[in-house]
Amino acid sequence: MATTNRRPAIAILLPPTEAAPVVAELRAGGFEPIVVSDLAELAALVAVRRDVAVAVLDVEGEADGGASTWAVLHEFGRNIPALLVVNPSTLDRLDPAAPGHDNDEYLTRPYSAESIRWRIEAMCIRSVAVDDGSGPVLQGDLEAGNWTQRGQLIAVFNPKGGVGKTMIATNLAAVLTARGQSVLLVDADTVTGHVPISFGMDGVRTVVDAWRDELEGGPVQGFDELASAHPSGLRVLSLTSSPIHTEVLDADRVSRELGAARRSTDFVIVDLHPSYSPLNRAVFDKADRILVPVTPDLPAIRAAIKLRDVAEELGMRDQLCLIVNRANSGVSVADVEKALGLPAYAEIRSGGLLLVRAANEGRALIDFAPKEKITGDFQVLADRLLGVTAREPVKAGLNLFGRHAPARA
Repeated sequence: MATTNRRPAIAILLPPTEAAPVVAELRAGGFEPIVVSDLAELAALVAVRRDVAVAVLDVEGEADGGASTWAVLHEFGRNIPALLVVNPSTLDRLDPAAPGHDNDEYLTRPYSAESIRWRIEAMCIRSVAVDDGSGPVLQGDLEAGNWTQRGQLIAVFNPKGGVGKTMIATNLAAVLTARGQSVLLVDADTVTGHVPISFGMDGVRTVVDAWRDELEGGPVQGFDELASAHPSGLRVLSLTSSPIHTEVLDADRVSRELGAARRSTDFVIVDLHPSYSPLNRAVFDKADRILVPVTPDLPAIRAAIKLRDVAEELGMRDQLCLIVNRANSGVSVADVEKALGLPAYAEIRSGGLLLVRAANEGRALIDFAPKEKITGDFQVLADRLLGVTAREPVKAGLNLFGRHAPARA
């Protein structure tokens, strides 16, 4: 489950003689220092750990001036600030036009381990400050530790309907919950959304309900407070129950609330309506990954090609993760990959009547049919997001969703 009372992980790429005292000092300060030996290990670390807040890096002698390292820290839309350790002579020669991040800092040798610790303290605090026009203001209570957590924000989107978007969002959320992850599943399809119904949850309060109450003097509540709890531990939140009255859903505010929610949960999964609306684009800007379900048929593939081109224009192509749904039931996966110019992040086989029966009962596959092969496909997808190499299937018969899960061959 998510932990909210610890300080974040700090990646350390320094010579061994320098790394040891820095690690000891950071550990004494409550941080989790993780030493890596090269750029490949750094890339592997940040791909798995979503709570890496700062990277302390020795870029002395790098042929590209640290550009490769900077790129690693900014993959999938992430912006991990770096504390770059250099010699004084190198600092004088640095190219001011080289890649960099607004929150990157330089530290020249010689330095003390204590100075690194206090510099990292300041960088972490700035990471949760927002400039409201009068200067930076902290969001939340630092002492409560809510600045240490940064869960993954996963958007599920395709501009074409009928490709399994909601099916993938709900079943992925259920599997991650069964793995012990804290998950907030947000139904942001303001036209045809039916995520709560998919879990048999009727009459849940929506964001529109809450924000209308605010206008009449009601309390201000965050997404965490508004979400409805499912017996499995999954939390579900719907933006609206009607496509008619959505004017209160300010896109920027939705985006901010999603950003705040990820600080107290492991995964925020957002099921989006098939459009390029301002609300969707605001979510794209926040998303670590955009899962793109594509069925192996020409209309779906063409829609995904258009999405790829739009993503290029919006600067979010690196966030796209192709999910081939109903894999091998039409055009081959290899042909889908070739047409889109994207590798398949995961494949979900056809579920047929199994999905219909599960949906009719308001149950996820991990609950309804934990041993079926399609359920295993969702386990593999969860593995990729969790950064694990070996699948840990949930055993049939466990009471995951307030019911006894049937054992199936």
